[in-house]
Amino acid sequence: MNREKIIQAALFGGMLCLSANRVLADADDATPPAEKVTTEVPVQVGKITSATLHSYIGGFGMIQPATATAQQPAAGAALAAPSGGVAAKVNVVEGQQVEKGDVLMELNSSSAQETVAYAEQEVARQKQLFAEHNTSQRSLEAAESQLALMQVIAPLSGTVVRLNVKAGEAVDASIPVVEVVDLKRLAVTAEIPAAEAAALKTGAEAQVVAEPPVTATLSFVSPTVDEKNGTVLVRALLPENNGLRPGQFVQLRVVTMVHSNCLAAPAESVVTDEDGQTVIAIVSGGRAKQQPVKTGLREDGLVEVQGQYLKEGDTIVTMGAYGLPKETKIKVVSP
Repeated sequence: MNREKIIQAALFGGMLCLSANRVLADADDATPPAEKVTTEVPVQVGKITSATLHSYIGGFGMIQPATATAQQPAAGAALAAPSGGVAAKVNVVEGQQVEKGDVLMELNSSSAQETVAYAEQEVARQKQLFAEHNTSQRSLEAAESQLALMQVIAPLSGTVVRLNVKAGEAVDASIPVVEVVDLKRLAVTAEIPAAEAAALKTGAEAQVVAEPPVTATLSFVSPTVDEKNGTVLVRALLPENNGLRPGQFVQLRVVTMVHSNCLAAPAESVVTDEDGQTVIAIVSGGRAKQQPVKTGLREDGLVEVQGQYLKEGDTIVTMGAYGLPKETKIKVVSP
């Protein structure tokens, strides 16, 4: 094949390639465009509700008898014997109800003459002589004082919650032998961090975290700080028949703020978007649209929310709200 024929063949091959490429291009242009796929994001939903929310300052403490006030004596007393000796007679058992002035225990001293029976006889004799004007008031009072040294007397009405001595056992005047508590007058004594104590006011509502919860009233806020742990001592009076017991360790929450009838959303529905805004996703027409909100008090899984056009009953995204696009089609699924 001469040079001229070689050149002609090459030119013909190039033309064939161009024609083939044009055919393929025309075929590509004829392919219909792919349909756009819409993604449905599975979510769970809840409602915006109207609620009363509180803010609290909390601490831990113990259930104890109420302390003395200007109007009432202390609600509990751990009683020691007036003098040492032997428990001649124990008149009560644990759990027994007693009245103020009841003789709980009678003592005998080491002297055979210093017995309750002898002291009672002497008081009776002095009273008779006093009535006949044959003895002085001073002698009668001395006899009564001697009898008082031989008895443990209830200073208040209440329940015997602890008894440490049995009849016939030795009694030490420095050790309590019986404890009486008025179980209708109990209080929580708790410690609150000093940095939070400025917001506490006597008379404020407080709650004991129990089952069921018990509502109390803050009755005392110490003016001093415990230098050992940086806390302030507080007391809250409990109502009668509260179901709590002396010595029980509990959590106390003092109410410092109340917002009534505010709009509230489930806590999991309130999230931060990619721009750092706090938002919730409002559901309408099968779509969720983010709405900026301002948050307030939080309590029991609810968050106070404020925002334009928000209203009670609005459906909002709960589970699945975090990372949700600003506006997207959703599919509601059951929990």
